[in-house]
This record gives sequence, C-alpha cells and structure tokens, in this order.
Amino acid sequence: MRTRKLGSLEVSAVGLGCMGMSEFYGPGDEAESIATVHRALELGLTLLDTADMYGPHTNEVLVGRAIAGKRDKVVVATKFGIVRGPRPEDRRIDGSPAYVKSAVEGSLQRLGIETIDLYQQHRVDPATPIEETVGAMAALVKEGKVRHLGLSEVSAETLRRAHAVHPIASVQSELSLWSRDPETDGVLAACKELGVGFLAYSPLGRGFLTGQLKRFEDFDASDFRRHSPRFQGENFDKNLELVKQIEAIAAEKKCAPSQLALAWTLTRGDSVVPIPGTKRRKYLEENLGALDVELSAADLARIEAIFPVGAAIGLRYPAAAMSSLGR
Repeated sequence: MRTRKLGSLEVSAVGLGCMGMSEFYGPGDEAESIATVHRALELGLTLLDTADMYGPHTNEVLVGRAIAGKRDKVVVATKFGIVRGPRPEDRRIDGSPAYVKSAVEGSLQRLGIETIDLYQQHRVDPATPIEETVGAMAALVKEGKVRHLGLSEVSAETLRRAHAVHPIASVQSELSLWSRDPETDGVLAACKELGVGFLAYSPLGRGFLTGQLKRFEDFDASDFRRHSPRFQGENFDKNLELVKQIEAIAAEKKCAPSQLALAWTLTRGDSVVPIPGTKRRKYLEENLGALDVELSAADLARIEAIFPVGAAIGLRYPAAAMSSLGR
C-alpha cells in the first residue's frame, strides 16, 4: 500500500469513508460493513473516516466495533460540530470551546479508544472565531485525547488563521471530477503552501462517477441523493452523459469508471488522499484498484476536455446547506 502525508501524519494513499455504512445511502448491513473494514485493513488501508453526526452517533459505534483489537493498524479520523436534532432537518453548527470539550468525550467513548488520530471540525461555526475553536482543539492535543487536527469545508483564509493557532494536518472537502471547487477557490493551493494534507470526500461523485447509477427512481426512499440537485430531473440526464464519456475512457484503459475517477483525484496533489465511501467489500477492492491505474498527460487532457471545472450540472448540496461550505 502506498502512503501519503497529512501534515506529519502518514496514512494509506486511499482511505475509507464510513458514513454510508450507517446513514444517507439507503439501508445498512452492519455485518458486511464490519467485514469491509476488516478487509480494508488486510489490504493495507489504514485511514478510516467517520463523524459523530453520522447516524447520529451510530457510525462511530460501528467503527469502534470494527477496529476492536486492531487499533495499531488504524488511523481513526472523526469529526464534530454538526449537532443533530430529533428530525432530519434539525441541525445546527457548534464550534464553541465548551462543545469541543464535550464532543470529544462522546467520540472517544463510542469509538472505544483513548486517543483520536485526526480530529476534524466538520463545519465552521460562524458564531465562534476559528481561533477559539482550534484553540480548544489544541488543548485536546496537550491532554493526549487527540493527535492531529483537521478542518472540513473551510476557506483558504480560515485555514491560514487556524494554522497560525496550531498546525493543521488536513482539510477535508469534496473533490472529484464533478466537484472541483478546491482547485479554483485557493484551498488546494493554501494546503500545498502550508504543508497541509487534503482529504477528498465523495471522490466518486456520490456514486455517480461509478457509471452504475442509471435512474433516479432506483434510489431508496431514505437515500439523501433524492434531494440532491445534481440528481434531479434534467440535471441527472445531463450529468449521466458526462459519465458515459468517462466510461468510454475507462474501457480503453481496461479499468472501472470508479477507478479512473479515483486515479484522477490522486493526480491533484501528492498530499491528496481520496476517501471513497462504501459498505461492501466488493467495491472496496475495486476502489483500491485505482492505485494501479496510471494516467498519462494525454489521458488527463482527454478527461479535462470532458470534465472541465464547472461541468457538472446542479449544486452539490440543496441550497439551504450550501451556506455552510467554504467558511
């Protein structure tokens, strides 16, 4: 397994996003999810990404069960800051020092570990200066409860302010062929400048770039993609046409479209680590096969011609959620 650096934290070049094992992408299968984590570790994958709001809370419990007795093989990354209520629409963002202190205790307990390897602020709290939030996170490092700090969906300016308080190991944001904002808003450039790693979530476009999604009607009633603008009406059809062209290149390269998409993400920088999510061993193994796909300059030029910045049609989240991005 090749490795990459998130600041001073060394991880496998591809990680595993665990969110979908518990929520958002239809019914889960805990036994298969745990088997998927175990298979990931067998194959040399080390980075597991979760968050307290997934479930809510149940995903950390699942990951904790999966890594029991295997702690030395795992880099555990989790997140805090999105507070869930009893209804799906009941959400708020809290980055206050008091909340940071309480949230970490819950995550440690659910994960069944003594120290979190990478503790990330899930979204920036507009009511709390980033210096205060990161200051509270830095205190957790001193206490031995956390090893490295990360941020998610932040602007380049906020990253620089945070990094001045305490070294930031990674920024996590959506990055894929159809979500290229970090390339244009200065975040990837700031990460490179500061020596900060980048965790690319949804590198398969929430499954769209696998080429396996053909009809909106196939989504389970609980699948959040039913509410995602890129999966709606004409947007779905137009985005599907883009993916068909990627499928053609993948066929020429004798790889799966998902592998081509992940291989492209890996070319975005030496410290970019995609964390595709899956709850099945079959797709985990397919995703890791992306490490064997080599893309030439000509390949990259063809892909760029199909999927330039802004090619995907529709917002990447419902409009109400977009305001919390890039703060």
